[in-house]
Amino acid sequence: MAAGISAKQGLLSGKTSLIYRLHRKIAPKNATIQRVGEIQSVRASTNTTEDSQQSENYCLDLVRSRDYEGFVCSLLLPQEARRSSLAVRAFNVELAQVKDSVSQKTIGLMRMQFWKTAIEEIYRDDPPNQPVASELWRAVRKHSLSKRWLLRIITEREKDLDDRAYRNLQELETYSENTQSSLMYLLLECLGVKNVHADHAASHIGKSQGIVTCLRATPYLSSRRKVYLPMDICMLHGASQEDFIRSSREQIVRDVVYDIASQAHVHLQHARSFSHSVPAPATPAFLPTVVLEDYLQRVRKVDFDVFHKSLQSRNPLLPIQLYFRSWKKTY
Repeated sequence: MAAGISAKQGLLSGKTSLIYRLHRKIAPKNATIQRVGEIQSVRASTNTTEDSQQSENYCLDLVRSRDYEGFVCSLLLPQEARRSSLAVRAFNVELAQVKDSVSQKTIGLMRMQFWKTAIEEIYRDDPPNQPVASELWRAVRKHSLSKRWLLRIITEREKDLDDRAYRNLQELETYSENTQSSLMYLLLECLGVKNVHADHAASHIGKSQGIVTCLRATPYLSSRRKVYLPMDICMLHGASQEDFIRSSREQIVRDVVYDIASQAHVHLQHARSFSHSVPAPATPAFLPTVVLEDYLQRVRKVDFDVFHKSLQSRNPLLPIQLYFRSWKKTY
């Protein structure tokens, strides 16, 4: 009997020893797998963070180099909207520079098609591996940005690849509404603003912005034998494209610039007429009015000589003026 008990105890002891040895062999392997999984997870998280940081820096550098005034305006937005604003502006810069960076319209159309496809993929939560697209996807997710404004900018920029002058001022205003005003609507969404008065102000600011941009680009474009100023106003004053190409400072050229600048000023005044109805959170989006006012004042001081050298340099006081207007919470 004692011998049987002793034999059973030995068998149990042997089983316990075997289980212990198996546990010793299996447990370290499982622990190693678990640690490897944790390391891979940390690395993936780190890579994602690094990619996100790189995309953010890319957009910041792009806007700073190609749209300095928009860059400063973005820095003065509330922190929760700042990064998304830079993403939207970087998207606008990417599209704006297509026209000047391609030698053939076909190539430009291919780039525009890339962005149309990219927008569709962004709204399917599957953005392409491109820094601006990645940042735009983040902005869309955070602020539920309207797809139609993004597509409208692309469509209008695509039409502009035809590389011709605007037939009339209304055509320039339509282009400005579809590009610059759409950009303003997106900035309002980044700020969480949905207000009809803010939208009306944004529409006029965008039109003014587009007209002023056309004027500011005239010296550069003329040097490349390109003139995009509205043909109806040029014909009204008897000014030809050749007058602008040779940087003429004759009165007929100044009269053309005066009429176009006056229309930009009218839109700026219309936008400000809504100031008492526009909610305070929307005013940071309208900081570009400082830039518009600055240019219109400077071109008036040189008697609407769009080729005057003082207009070719950046106003060094502009960042201070923007900050002051931001502090006052007015536009």
